[in-house]
Amino acid sequence: MLTIGQLAAYAGVTVRAVRHYHQIGLLPEPDRDASGYRRYGATAVVSLIRIRTLANAGVPLSEISQMLEADASTFAEAVQRIDSDLRGEIERLETSRKQIAQLAAGDSLALPPEVIFYLDRLREIGASERMVEGERDGWILVAARWPDHIREVMPMKLAQLDDPQMVRLYRLLSELLESDAYDDDPRVEEVADIMVRLSEQAFTSGEMDRGEVVRDDLAFDLLDALSVEYDPRAKRLLDVVRERGWTRWTRLAEPPG
Repeated sequence: MLTIGQLAAYAGVTVRAVRHYHQIGLLPEPDRDASGYRRYGATAVVSLIRIRTLANAGVPLSEISQMLEADASTFAEAVQRIDSDLRGEIERLETSRKQIAQLAAGDSLALPPEVIFYLDRLREIGASERMVEGERDGWILVAARWPDHIREVMPMKLAQLDDPQMVRLYRLLSELLESDAYDDDPRVEEVADIMVRLSEQAFTSGEMDRGEVVRDDLAFDLLDALSVEYDPRAKRLLDVVRERGWTRWTRLAEPPG
């Protein structure tokens, strides 16, 4: 007869596992012999090997006892159900792996590929990394609120980057983020002028007429709040834009008078 160590070694498990199976009632614990030792027979070895096989296959320990006692039909049904559960778990893990892989890129967290491409284009036209980070967080808010509109608006946003005024705007904003004298910086006035000029053009052409998107105050309130939280000095730019007759600077959808 075998000691617990010999039993564990024969079945290919640890002694700790055997004791755990005893504790949860999965493997009967034999009485001690006259010498005070617990001895295991061939039946215990067979039972332990079957338990190990089911456990290694992914069967929850809580279900192994029932499966060991089940008839062929019931056993097959249980295997099919467990297989279905494992497939679902594998799909979840694959999705998690893809998300983890995306984390290495930083920008791709919570953003669709179209936006990632747009952020890369901002870098190409000279936007600073801090400017791109602010844009990234803003697009996270946009993508969460209007996931179905991203593909619709991104071609227009990319086309705007061919406009020298837009390029100048992003470069100025990038410079302002690094400036120590933001409030008194004349570039704030220039940024506001460019933004209002571009917005007036968009309003006249009808680009701003996007139905429920344009009327979604909550999302635009969050975007304005994000800009100020990202850099409190942005409030100065918002004030200047208001002086130009527009009510906000992330949407700029309400022209003067």
